[in-house]
Amino acid sequence: MAKNPNKKTCDNILEAIGNTPMVRLNKVVEGVPATVYAKVETFNPGNSIKDRMALKMIEDAEKAGILKPGGTIIEGTSGNTGMGLAIAAIVKGYKCIFTTTDKQSKEKVDALKAYGAEVIVCPTNVEPEDPRSYYSVAARLNREIENSFYPNQYDNLSNSQAHYEQTGPEIWDQTDGKITHLVVGSGTGGTICGTARYLKEKNPNVKIWGIDTYGSVLKKMHETGEVDKNEIYPYVTEGIGEDFIPKNYRFELIDHFEKVSDKDGAVMTREIVEKEGIWVGNSAGSAVAGVLQLKDQLQPSDVVVVIFHDHGSRYLAKIFNDEWMRKMGYME
Repeated sequence: MAKNPNKKTCDNILEAIGNTPMVRLNKVVEGVPATVYAKVETFNPGNSIKDRMALKMIEDAEKAGILKPGGTIIEGTSGNTGMGLAIAAIVKGYKCIFTTTDKQSKEKVDALKAYGAEVIVCPTNVEPEDPRSYYSVAARLNREIENSFYPNQYDNLSNSQAHYEQTGPEIWDQTDGKITHLVVGSGTGGTICGTARYLKEKNPNVKIWGIDTYGSVLKKMHETGEVDKNEIYPYVTEGIGEDFIPKNYRFELIDHFEKVSDKDGAVMTREIVEKEGIWVGNSAGSAVAGVLQLKDQLQPSDVVVVIFHDHGSRYLAKIFNDEWMRKMGYME
């Protein structure tokens, strides 16, 4: 369960999940006519928003009898969901095996191992159906290992439900219901669609903007209703974009998708740290870059909330490494 804000102590680390701060952005959004806040999810125990849905998927599986005592949790993860699952597994007494891709930062893999998980690194540039893909390897291990649970964050609706129950109400409460725009880097669809469902129930006029990346199918799918394989190619940005459509998506809840380039996302990630003092990961940079690209659609009376998904410590070898940034052509 996410924490009760009135309780002064936590009985375990899982009770520290949620009720993250809302922080106004200043210098990094100069020129944007609206008031812009960041929902800073790095304050969760695993330093990301994924703690919320990781715990929810486990609790729902326990209630359904799918996850039994002493079981093994097997999941495909770019790092953050794995961290949330690993923390919950330690408290609740489960083992973890994670599959991830070779494009994820080494820090993410090392962090998962520090939590006692076994990590299997799979190739990025293969189709989701390919037996070598991290989706396929996780599904195969789930079939082979007895008493195992495969949360499958992409298609598990407990993912979006966690944000409907927690993230949406927190944002509504913290803005006193004044939010006009929610901006979210979109991956599994859980954060954007779960939060959007709650906010639109409260006020159907709240605009939901998804941030996508070049090489992902989400924007085209939203606009045309079809997955265009020609849209799929390798990209560097971590944590957002997809090459298939997870079941957590409800595209009717999303008003617009904005694509942000790898370079613009990476450069802005560093700018947020330098100008606001908030140490964030790649998807936060993409989301703020998206707000700047869309600033002409905003009014002075608007209240924009941007989700800051995860922590900059996950990206030390990449975005916060000058050599890597130069090699990629992102800085002089």
